[in-house]
Amino acid sequence: MLALLRSEAQHRGVACTVLTFEPHPRDYFARLAGQPERAPARVTTLRDKLTELERCGVDQVVVLPFDRHLAALTPQDFVDEVLIRGLNARYVLVGDDFCFGAKRAGDYAFLDAAGQRQGFEVARMRSYEIHAERVSSSLVRDALALGDMENVTRLLGRPYSISGHVVHGRKLGRDLGCRTLNLPFGNHNHKAATSGIFVVRTHGLADHPLEGVASLGVRPTIEDAGRVLLEVHCFDWPTQLGLDGGYGKIVKVDLLHKLRDEAKYEGLEPLKAAIQQDIADARRYFAAELQRSTLS
Repeated sequence: MLALLRSEAQHRGVACTVLTFEPHPRDYFARLAGQPERAPARVTTLRDKLTELERCGVDQVVVLPFDRHLAALTPQDFVDEVLIRGLNARYVLVGDDFCFGAKRAGDYAFLDAAGQRQGFEVARMRSYEIHAERVSSSLVRDALALGDMENVTRLLGRPYSISGHVVHGRKLGRDLGCRTLNLPFGNHNHKAATSGIFVVRTHGLADHPLEGVASLGVRPTIEDAGRVLLEVHCFDWPTQLGLDGGYGKIVKVDLLHKLRDEAKYEGLEPLKAAIQQDIADARRYFAAELQRSTLS
C-alpha cells in the first residue's frame, strides 16, 4: 500500500504523506467511557511506527491528536477541515475496510464522491493476504497475545521489534548477575500487545546485533507499578561501552521467540534462578538456530 502511495506521489510531484492518529480512536473512546481496560493493546509505539514509515519511503507523517473535536467531525467536515484545508490532498489512498467521521458514518463511496466534487482522486487498496489469510493489525495483535513470534515474523515480513532510548533503572540487574538495558514501552497508559520472556537480538550498541534475552512486562516481583518496560540482557556486552555506556543510546530490539510468561517470585533468589534458566534457554535457541543455518 505504501509502495503504491509513494509511486502515485512521485507521479504527481507531491509529498508521500501518511495520516495517523494518537491516541488510537478506540483508546480515546475507552478512556472517555471510564473503561481504560477496553483500550486495544499497542502493537507498536509511535516511535516505531514513524521509523517503519520512514523505512518504507514515506516523506512525511501527519499525527493528529484524536480528541473530542476530531471525534465529533462529520465525514464532510473531516474532508473539508483535514483533507482539503489541512493537507491540500490531491490523491487519497485507503484500505478496503476504511471508515471515517463521527460514528464511522463515512466510507469509501462517500470519500470517492467527495473527491469528485472537490478535486482530489480517491483509490482503495484491497487487503494483503498470506496463504488466503488477510493480514491486519488485529491478526498481528492476536499472534502477539499468543506469544507466537514466529507467526508474527511471517505476518510482518520481519521480526517484531521495539526501539527506544535506554534509560536508567534501579540497577537491580547488577545484583542479580544480569545487567540490563531498560526501554520504556510508550507512555504509562500504554499496554503492550505481548508480554513475557523473549529471546532477542539488540541493534545499535555495536557493529553487529547482540544476542540476548529480555523481559517485557510490568516486573511483578520488583514493583508491579503498571508501566510496561522492556529489560534486555545482552550476552556479550561491548567492552568499549564500559559499565554505563548504553544509557541514552537508541537501540532496536528484535523479539525472536517467547520462552515463557512473566511470573512473580517470592524474593530475589528465586528470580535470580529463573533468570539464569532463561539465559540458558536463550543460548540453546541461538545454538539450534546456528545449527539449522549451517545445515541449510
